[in-house]
Amino acid sequence: MSHTPLRRTGAVAALSSVLALAGCATSSGQAPSGALRKPELDQIAAQQQGRVPASFAAFLAQVAQDRPALAPLAQRTQRREPLSSDESLQAARLLGLHNRLLNQAAVIDTTARMVALPTVRSSTPPHEDPQIIAFGQLVGRVAADFGLQYRNVDNRVFEVKLPGSGGEEFGILTHADVVPVVASEWVLEDGTRLDPFKLTRVGGLLYGRGSIDDKGSIATVLHAMKAVKDSGLPLARTIRLMIDTTEETGGEAIRYYQERTPLPEYNIVLDSRYPAVVAEKGTGALRASFASAPARPVAPGAATITALAGAASANAIPQTATARVHAADPAALAGRLQAASAAFVRQHEAQGGKFTIEVAPRADGVDLKVTGVSAHGSRPEEGVNPLPRLALFLQTAGVPLADNGYAQATRYIVDLFGLDYLGNRMGLAYADSFMGPLTASPTLVRENAGKVEVTANVRMPRGNTPEALSAATQAKVRDWGAATGIAVEVAHTQGNWMARDPKGAWLSTLLNIFGDTTGLPAAPVSTAGSTTAKQMPNAINFGPAMPGKKYTAHNANEYKEVTDLDADMQMFTEMLLRIGNLPRMQ
Repeated sequence: MSHTPLRRTGAVAALSSVLALAGCATSSGQAPSGALRKPELDQIAAQQQGRVPASFAAFLAQVAQDRPALAPLAQRTQRREPLSSDESLQAARLLGLHNRLLNQAAVIDTTARMVALPTVRSSTPPHEDPQIIAFGQLVGRVAADFGLQYRNVDNRVFEVKLPGSGGEEFGILTHADVVPVVASEWVLEDGTRLDPFKLTRVGGLLYGRGSIDDKGSIATVLHAMKAVKDSGLPLARTIRLMIDTTEETGGEAIRYYQERTPLPEYNIVLDSRYPAVVAEKGTGALRASFASAPARPVAPGAATITALAGAASANAIPQTATARVHAADPAALAGRLQAASAAFVRQHEAQGGKFTIEVAPRADGVDLKVTGVSAHGSRPEEGVNPLPRLALFLQTAGVPLADNGYAQATRYIVDLFGLDYLGNRMGLAYADSFMGPLTASPTLVRENAGKVEVTANVRMPRGNTPEALSAATQAKVRDWGAATGIAVEVAHTQGNWMARDPKGAWLSTLLNIFGDTTGLPAAPVSTAGSTTAKQMPNAINFGPAMPGKKYTAHNANEYKEVTDLDADMQMFTEMLLRIGNLPRMQ
């Protein structure tokens, strides 16, 4: 298996072989017929709830009282005697359950301490940012408390190791940085306001920026490493946890690390979805810029857009989009927009979900706010993007607009995107049978160097190249500018897709862990997200997003479900032991 993407000519066959692995795991990665599975694990959890001893050996002995078949395993574990391969699997599975039952509150507390550090990129270089530095110090304290080895690689990557008895190691990769927030959007349906940087439990949900992307995973895997260390069970491979600090903003930290530190040959990334991700779309940013000053004299009676805003970052579908519109007769403008809004919502909410429009009069005009549904930028289908709806409303509400950069930006969004996010209006739509469709969503609007800049988040599947897609989008935008007489500057940076073909025990082990723990189908999948798996040799993503659920990373009101946290605790712990002791990875 190569670190580079598969050649396009062999990619389909390669992914077919990956899919086949779901049903034919190798014997070294497959659970024996007598292995404990979800029904038995749930029963043990119910029996042990509220009486879980701190010692894993004591927990095993207690479980064996109800399940005599486990008595030999409990006895050999207590005496530190060698275990058979089947017994080692059972021990790893039960250690995961023990960790989940014993340490849920501790993992939530560690997650809370991490969420409290707003590790959002600022004008300060990340490796000099006090919040990133504080995060590294926090990880260092936790590692010391847990008896794990810690190394700070120049505030770029924070490394934690649990040594194994052999010479091999495998990597676990996560990231500490988070995307920006619009704090005013963090409001629950009942009106409760949340602090994005305070982990808040409401029922079975843990709200906070980074709770699922990626701080919850960092806390969980640190506690899993401690559980493995404290268990006394043998570990052949060293576990190396690498915590990146610039994953959300370009990945220069992991590249810095790679230049100075040899990477593990095999790596598991905890930054995407279950069961196991073997293909990722490429992430791109399509930027169009317009002169912010009026292009022509303002016509009598025209309104002027003086501000426009969408997401806080390009890789998020915004929760709200806003515009400030100036007019000589503010009351008339407010009345016309208010009258047009209800019909507009009725007409367009059938095209992708419910949204609202608020018209707030001002002394010199109005403030407009369109509220949709936020989503990760890679999953526009899970949200309702308010920015193109705001642009379309401004263009069709019957209010003449002064021809400035903001008005041109709204026309650009309407003409080349509309309410579609599949590239249809540009004539660039295509899809891959495994990786899904191209998506392109306008998300970020900002004034930059005297220009209004609109950024669209692009996710490119197999079936195209970054160079060809970038050339095509820029040509479409320039052609549009020429046809409309609008001066537009355009640039498109596009990352490539990745399709891997991992074979053998390590993939089948991950699939087995997921399937037996959750009772859900376990087969390799692709993702629209783009992670540092692309930069690592032999890398597979394993969680934390569950199939069939909305992925709340980059969303307003980002949350982690407690039941999913429990599953992570159980699966990550089993994963560390089983991958750490595989006779061979392939």
